Amino acid sequence: MLTGTPLIMAASAIFVATLALVIIQPKGLSIGWSATAGALVALAIGVVQPHNISTVWGIVWNATFTFVSVIVISLVLDRIGFFEWAALHMLHAARGDTLRAFVYVIVLGALVAAMFANDGAALIITPIVYQQMRILGFTPRQAMPFVMAAGFVADTTSLPLVVSNLVNIVSANFFHIGFATYATTMIPVDLASFVASIGVLYFFYRRNLPVTYDEATLGEPEGAIRDTRLFRAGWVVLLVLLVGYFASEPLHLPVSLFAGTAAIIFLLLASRSEALSSSKVLREAPWKIVVFSIGMYLVVYGLRNAGLTRALGSGLHDIRNAGLVPLALVGGFGSALLSAVMNNMPTVLVGVLSITAAKAHGTGHSILVYANIVGCDLGPKFTPIGSLATLLWLHVLETKGIKIGWWRYFKTGVVLTVPVLAVSLLALAGWVAIIH
Repeated sequence: MLTGTPLIMAASAIFVATLALVIIQPKGLSIGWSATAGALVALAIGVVQPHNISTVWGIVWNATFTFVSVIVISLVLDRIGFFEWAALHMLHAARGDTLRAFVYVIVLGALVAAMFANDGAALIITPIVYQQMRILGFTPRQAMPFVMAAGFVADTTSLPLVVSNLVNIVSANFFHIGFATYATTMIPVDLASFVASIGVLYFFYRRNLPVTYDEATLGEPEGAIRDTRLFRAGWVVLLVLLVGYFASEPLHLPVSLFAGTAAIIFLLLASRSEALSSSKVLREAPWKIVVFSIGMYLVVYGLRNAGLTRALGSGLHDIRNAGLVPLALVGGFGSALLSAVMNNMPTVLVGVLSITAAKAHGTGHSILVYANIVGCDLGPKFTPIGSLATLLWLHVLETKGIKIGWWRYFKTGVVLTVPVLAVSLLALAGWVAIIH
């Protein structure tokens, strides 16, 4: 078994190489196989031990299967026109006022991110919004605010529920935070982030927005629905699912049980529909995330074995009595910067292990836990490599003829994200002080 400097160097080299493969995605090598290769090398040379596999699986299994289930649900709903129907309703409700439509699209993105996770919101809503902007006759410059807003709020408003972001699920599972407890803490923070997001997006893109648009060119929302029976049944299943989420805490049951059950019901309903294929939905589900989770987190656990999380925990331990605001800002911006550089999925595990090593208690511990979530949710907006969803989102835009260079994305991301992150962390500190 490696120890000391050789362990640190080996763990760091494996992590950097694995992350590079995940980001670049060489032809024929998916993110799952890239992460698996890194994990196998880490096991082979002793950076991680066999017993670490069960430890990591215990951390990620609930999060991974919840995430896959939520994406399956969103794929079914997308195929039957649910999200297009919602987008058309928003655009009709704005009555030709572009600024009002801009705000309504942000509201839609926030709602979808809350219930169907940030990845689903960014990758499903963005193409729909772009398509409607083109139908309205918007130029690429005029459509850009709507496209960027759809991608931006998918992350900045993915705070309110455990299921709104894979980061949230990992953190809540690790620290045994119930669904209702989490929502009580983070919904007010998410509202602050939502308002701040509207403010910065409007300030940044206000000159690109035309004053009005011709509402008559839009299709009717009902025309987007491809299976009325499944559409109506979907509302009932979603309502029951939301009730199940909140019941999971007093019943001491994993969130993945309710999400998985709802996904199975949707697939059974879809199997009787002519509008979509349940087998195709299953094939398109992000199963590679399951492989990626265990592989990448094993690689990150090697950094933990090398002492990284212990060092970060020591730093957090030194400031644990500095006050709620400093703790929130240091913890949140620290996680955000790490997410921007090393991707938010490895960062969240580094964060939870570091918080455990800090041995903070009470309100200080709560602030660090939730600040880590806020930082890992919003930090990916700094750089294109901050999250896999952002890389996929940029690819989706490129297929639509919208190419956003990495430097341009970085400049825009920093300007938009820093104030929203600061507002969210200050809101977190204030709200935790009130409820504790």
